[in-house]
Amino acid sequence: MHQHHLRLALATATAAALTGGLLTFSAATATAADSTVVPKADFNGDGIGDVAFSAEGAYVNGKKGAGQLIVLYGTGTGVSSAKRSVISQNTAGVPGSAETEDLFGGDSAYGDFNDDGYDDLAVSAPWEDVGSDTDGGTLVVLWGSANGITGSGVTVADPAVSSHDNWGKSLAAGDFDGDGKDDLAVANTSSTIYVYKGGISASGTAVGGRSTVKPPIKSGGTARGPLNLTAGDVTGDGRTDLVVDGYETETDHGWNTNYLVPGTASGLSAASAQTLKPGVITAIGDINADGFGDIVTGMYWNKTTSDGETTFPGGVDGGKVWITYGSASGAGSVTGITQNTGNVPGTAEKDDWFGYELDLGDINGDGFQDLVVGVAGESIGSAADTGMVTVLYGSAAGLNTASGIQSFAQSTAGVPGEDEPNDRLGLDVKLDDVTGDGRADLIAGSYENDGNGAVLYLPSNGTKITTTGARTVSPSTSGVLTTGTPAFSANFAD
Repeated sequence: MHQHHLRLALATATAAALTGGLLTFSAATATAADSTVVPKADFNGDGIGDVAFSAEGAYVNGKKGAGQLIVLYGTGTGVSSAKRSVISQNTAGVPGSAETEDLFGGDSAYGDFNDDGYDDLAVSAPWEDVGSDTDGGTLVVLWGSANGITGSGVTVADPAVSSHDNWGKSLAAGDFDGDGKDDLAVANTSSTIYVYKGGISASGTAVGGRSTVKPPIKSGGTARGPLNLTAGDVTGDGRTDLVVDGYETETDHGWNTNYLVPGTASGLSAASAQTLKPGVITAIGDINADGFGDIVTGMYWNKTTSDGETTFPGGVDGGKVWITYGSASGAGSVTGITQNTGNVPGTAEKDDWFGYELDLGDINGDGFQDLVVGVAGESIGSAADTGMVTVLYGSAAGLNTASGIQSFAQSTAGVPGEDEPNDRLGLDVKLDDVTGDGRADLIAGSYENDGNGAVLYLPSNGTKITTTGARTVSPSTSGVLTTGTPAFSANFAD
């Protein structure tokens, strides 16, 4: 859902700017076709949610950091490595070829771009050299089918090669003009976002034409265009709106400001953009079931940078999550949550990274969207930065911070594994119905085993997240080499 993890050079530079150099790895996370009811991805059309994510640091045919994309297909018993696709640029049908440090899978977004009833995947390799264009970036769309994502795909060519780099570094899918067709928003290192209307053709062009939108963010210096794009219907008008996480001003450390760009009958309208609370990771869904999508943003850095030079307004040591409730006019009331709020587990401490990742889904089927928060920097006992995830439940009054809250670490009874230094559980998180029972299950990524990575699956029992049936999916059981730092699970598709 976001750029934030191993988006290596791109994300590390960005996050280091925001946090005063405290991060050891990072990137942005991309969020896609969320709406007031967050849709699941279904690549094989069986009615059960599927999960796609990157191993963007993976070796392919001896090429370091060439990158791979993994799809775990949902079944009646959830996700495992037994039913999967592993795709690289060397997979038959995928445009291009695996090359060193391309980071294929750097970002991805799903939608039915050819209107055939199967969800497709837009996947970028943002650091690919394209001819003489160093780090120009490549974007492909991989078609869904009855067999899932198989490698059949098409290149979506960069329309302005000389104007920017890292084509496709952030992606989001949604119906921005309300015509019933999935559109694709594509970001790069400039502040111009390209929107492919009405889906993608078999030749890689926009079915309904291509347009551009330019929100009021910076693109020079350390800014490098949008950090993340997140799509969802905030205003409840049936058109998808877009949240752009980016820079508004630039200081020695950078400053982050986000914007809500509303969807209209003619597409996204930057002229009507509204300023939001700062943060790098965003999710959109209807927490209080009032028909308007609510914006949840993770401001995971500390209040003050490590050198003490910059203080971030509204910041809290350890991180903070902002909830901006949607309304017919866009951004409505705002509240903030930290580990010192109500009965939220833990205590706000420097470098906890509360809000490092976020996602929304209905775990108990009550119609209210629930929230999972990645706390990737949480230390437990002697296990520094082992990480954990926190689940808060939605209600008519918004997120419930008083009761029903859950938290999971690898030391939690029933959770596979153990707390180890630098695992960073909560590196990415996803709430999606991967069993077909109509309830969202929890999927969480980690930096397990020195960057090999792993996916933790925790199912819903119909009323809450449970450890019964929990399992871990590893790169070694999924056909991904553990040479180097594959970062298996670094970034989930949204």
